[in-house]
Parts: sequence; C-alpha cells; structure tokens
Amino acid sequence: MREIALDTETTGLDPKSGHRIVEIGCVELHRHMATGEFFHQYLNPERDMPDEAYRIHGLSDAFLGGKPLFADIVDKFLEFIGDDPLVIHNAQFDIGFINAELQRLHRQTLPISRAVDTVGLARRRFPGAQVSLDALCRRFEIDLSARTKHGALLDSELLAEVYLELRGGRQPDLALAWANRGTSRSSVDRPSRPPRPHRPTAAELAAHAGFVHDLSDPIWSR
Repeated sequence: MREIALDTETTGLDPKSGHRIVEIGCVELHRHMATGEFFHQYLNPERDMPDEAYRIHGLSDAFLGGKPLFADIVDKFLEFIGDDPLVIHNAQFDIGFINAELQRLHRQTLPISRAVDTVGLARRRFPGAQVSLDALCRRFEIDLSARTKHGALLDSELLAEVYLELRGGRQPDLALAWANRGTSRSSVDRPSRPPRPHRPTAAELAAHAGFVHDLSDPIWSR
C-alpha cells in the first residue's frame, strides 16, 4: 500500500523544447495517508529561467545556479520512489519531464501505467467542475495559506491530502459506524438461555466403549 505523491517544477511546458526540471518533491503515502517521509531537491537546469516560469514558482537563475544536476541526485530519487505507484496531478506532464531527464542519462524511463492521475480521479468524481489542485483544495477545505507560489514539495503535500479525500477521506467507514451507533453488544437485549450440559451420559460412554472395542489397535486404548 505504499504510494508516492509527486510534483515537479520546470522551466517551461515541453521537455522536447529543451525545458528542464528545477525542483522535485515527493511525499510517501501508506494506505493513502502521508507517513512524514519525503524527498525534495532543487536542480540546476543548465539553462536560463524564462520569465513566465519564474512568475509561477519564483526560482531564479541565481538561486538554482549552485544546485546539483539531475544526474547527481537520480539514484537517490529512484531509490526513494522504488517501484511503487506515483500519485501525480496531470501525470503526463511530470512523467514526461522525468523521462526526458532519464533519457539524457540513458536510464530506464518510468511507464505512465505507474501513475495514479488525480486529475482523472477528480473529473470522474466531479464531472464538469474545476479540477486544478487549488480548486480541489478549496472543495475539500484544505489550507492553502502557505501556497503563495507553486513549489514541488508543498504541492506534493497538498496533493497527498487531496488524494486522501478523493479516495474517501480520513475515515471512510465513519458513515457505517454512525449508522450502526447504539447497536453495540452491551445495548442489545438478548434472552438468556440455560447452560448446555457437556458431560457424556452413561449410555454415551457405553456406546463409545463398544465402538472402541471393535477397532484394531485404537489410540484410545494405548
């Protein structure tokens, strides 16, 4: 039941146009709930930061210039995610960028089948409604006060909370428990019955002795 909520920040929208990952955030989930374990890394994209991307996440060339390359952290990243499902909001985007980085290093890419796309989950649950991460946080009353700009780790933490709600919430059996309230064993009135006799009668003992007598080397006689 281990899953990884994952998010990335990038220099742009398309890795085929030379855009790169600048931040990766991952949060470990167990039974759809965050465990407190996480992976987080800023990355040097080895290129300039377009103004449009900077306005979204606020990561500047000066800040990222001294950060490690993806090649420097790829082993730790792959070790953290293991072979577990990846919970991603708009999975094609993030998987596409991660696979582009892996291909540059001649590493095995991640199959899209590993991804649990929360955009798809939200659209099936709320047809026609907005399914951005912000919109889902507002729907589920998840605190967004810390989200002044996009950030991979913060967004993966928010995504973990949204995913929990999309899967039924923190207490999926609460409705059943509420429906069954007042029906505990102590509150049910059952008629008392006399204790059952368990000692064999004389006739039963005699019948058993006769049965054993006719057996060949019965264990009861050893």
